[in-house]
Amino acid sequence: MVWILLVLFYGLSKGAREVMKKKALQKNSVIEVLVAYTVLSFVFVAPTAGQAMGLEGKWLFWIAVKSFVIFVAWIVSFKAIEKMPISIYGVLDLSRVLFSTFLGVIILKEEMTAYRTIGLVFVIVGLLMLKYKKKEKNISTEAVGAKAVGTVTLDAVKRTDSVAMIYVFFAILSCILNAVSGTMDKVLMKHMTTTQLQFWYMLFLVIYYLMYMFITRVKVNWKALLKNYWIIVLSVLFVLADKALFIANGIEESRVTVMTLIKQSGCIMTILGGKFVFHEKNIGYKLVCAGIVIVGIMIGVVGS
Repeated sequence: MVWILLVLFYGLSKGAREVMKKKALQKNSVIEVLVAYTVLSFVFVAPTAGQAMGLEGKWLFWIAVKSFVIFVAWIVSFKAIEKMPISIYGVLDLSRVLFSTFLGVIILKEEMTAYRTIGLVFVIVGLLMLKYKKKEKNISTEAVGAKAVGTVTLDAVKRTDSVAMIYVFFAILSCILNAVSGTMDKVLMKHMTTTQLQFWYMLFLVIYYLMYMFITRVKVNWKALLKNYWIIVLSVLFVLADKALFIANGIEESRVTVMTLIKQSGCIMTILGGKFVFHEKNIGYKLVCAGIVIVGIMIGVVGS
């Protein structure tokens, strides 16, 4: 039961972080926010360095691999979000549920019970309903815009489609990489403590992002960055949520297939954030979709 509550905390905080990221990105670029809150998060875990020592070289290697997987996943997901309609990205991001479940069954040999299967179906239906509504709204908005500016040429449509396909690939790649990372967490936690995994994971992430900034010569707006308090909140929540997830993975009876369902509870926070922070519309419909997701999560948890 404890691992379920820990993963629930992770899922809700992940949804809250999506809202905070959007606020943080209003003041700084994607790379600035990513680098700043990764470095600050490492500062918070740095005092545990003494407790993180003693790992064999092979496990440090696999943690470095996990960190690189997340490093790439974050880069491509933010680029996809930046360049493609959020409604399309939302539908593609749903595939993360399927990839994580697939890896849990194939790699970790977890049993896909009838309860978990039904729960997964409910979660997928709820999220698809949520994303379909957004997509419908975007299409109607684009239609109004097209009527106002005139006829869109066939060449323009082709150019738009060709660019979109690159970012569709980025979005799907992010989903696959996040699923791989989640599966690795379960394996790694059998051979180390949560403190060891979190410290080295964060250290390697910082190294990768600093190398990325150096190679690409990213210019940083330090003045705006230092005033962006959302990054501080993001960092604290990131450290606490990851700690909870690593502890949950270290508990023997926890299951990736069930954790995947519970993580979708984050959609509740994004809906509430949309209502009270960004003043979005159609909240009633979105809450119905969230209710279906919650039912799916409860069915999956009961089945565990």
